[in-house]
Amino acid sequence: MASETSTSPRFFVLEKGALGSRYDVDVEKAEPVNREKGAHCPRCGGPIGMMKWLPPYRIELVLHGEELGDFIEAPGHDLLFSERFARAFKEAGLTGLEGFHPVEMVRVRRKRRGPKPFHIPHYLAVTACFSRAAVDLAHSRIVYADEPPTCEECRSATKNAIYGFTLEPGTWRGEDIFRPRGLYGRLTVSERFARFVERHGFTNMTLVPTEELIWDPLELGPPGTKPGSA
Repeated sequence: MASETSTSPRFFVLEKGALGSRYDVDVEKAEPVNREKGAHCPRCGGPIGMMKWLPPYRIELVLHGEELGDFIEAPGHDLLFSERFARAFKEAGLTGLEGFHPVEMVRVRRKRRGPKPFHIPHYLAVTACFSRAAVDLAHSRIVYADEPPTCEECRSATKNAIYGFTLEPGTWRGEDIFRPRGLYGRLTVSERFARFVERHGFTNMTLVPTEELIWDPLELGPPGTKPGSA
């Protein structure tokens, strides 16, 4: 079998489907909700992760769309994947996800009138690993709120906008889904993962090439844009 690794690997950002899609859903963690402190940078001590969700894993879903998909983002850094996805992920030998804890579905209700979803998947709670892969600060188009990152380890700083990013060559260690240093809030996936999603037809997953990601809630424009000219 030929290697799937190339000299210039491509990466994608994994996001849930758009608001208003047929898989649009809100998730709430049902009581009792137990948490512990999230991860911190080993060098500067700054927080790099949300609080960790602990057992029991119980959820309530509010369905805005028509049916439930294979992927749901829970509050924090917690992810919910269907059993169908989890089984295929393990069979394919993909890496980067941890946990795979069964989730109890306490309640599913529709936001508006309509038939109940035909199929309610069984979900597993997982987390994506913190990778050594690092955002290439010199070749990424990120607008920082104040100063660029000062810690070489976590590369964390408050961001106002993202107009594409790349990873520093030589820092990625082959994970198929991960949170990179400098953008812990963005689920980043390998090209192999992207082909895996397409091959199996998993739902409620949007894959955007990292260099094409645009996030600009304040409408500031790309780096270097003069105020008022965007």
